[in-house]
Amino acid sequence: MGRILSFRNVRASSPDAAAGRASPPGSGRRPDDSAPALSAAEAQRFRALVLPHLDAAYGFARFLSRDATLAEDIVQDAFLKAYRGFAGFRGGDPRAWLFAIVRTTFLSTTRGRTTWADPEATEAIPSEADTPEAALLRQGEAASVRGAIEALPEPFREALVLRELEELSYRQIAEVTSAPIGTVMSRLARARQMLLAALREEGEP
Repeated sequence: MGRILSFRNVRASSPDAAAGRASPPGSGRRPDDSAPALSAAEAQRFRALVLPHLDAAYGFARFLSRDATLAEDIVQDAFLKAYRGFAGFRGGDPRAWLFAIVRTTFLSTTRGRTTWADPEATEAIPSEADTPEAALLRQGEAASVRGAIEALPEPFREALVLRELEELSYRQIAEVTSAPIGTVMSRLARARQMLLAALREEGEP
């Protein structure tokens, strides 16, 4: 499904330009001190594969952090980590790879490693086909939908954003979140239920 929300653009003309203005929070050192030098061909490949996903990465970070300024810091830090670690990228979906770095950076930055109980295994497993919830997301007023999504508990919020807004597959979401596919499905089913309940309650007189 298409993007339904508008986020601030996080763009860089080149990896080196971004590296020159961003550093990991609290690092106290130049951002490029330990950055391995990429060959011209690898730097060009990085720009072609990763840069197109920066806006999506910001949107993901924005929903995770619920703070626009912090989301920018997270994305810039994650972008530098991706650039420094790009030599180890072995293929696959570069967007999912970048999102995994964004998520790890968010957890590290906020020290927000919390354990949540998974929904009961008997919950319905969602279909990957378009759903009434997805239609509601498309049709809903953006600010209300954003607020309702941001109010969801973190594991359900990230599953919903990655699936419904970023259109990642269950397998890709599992890779990003380091969770079993069954857990991803359960979280997504529960997230949809909570989102619908929140929007319906908001729409009551």
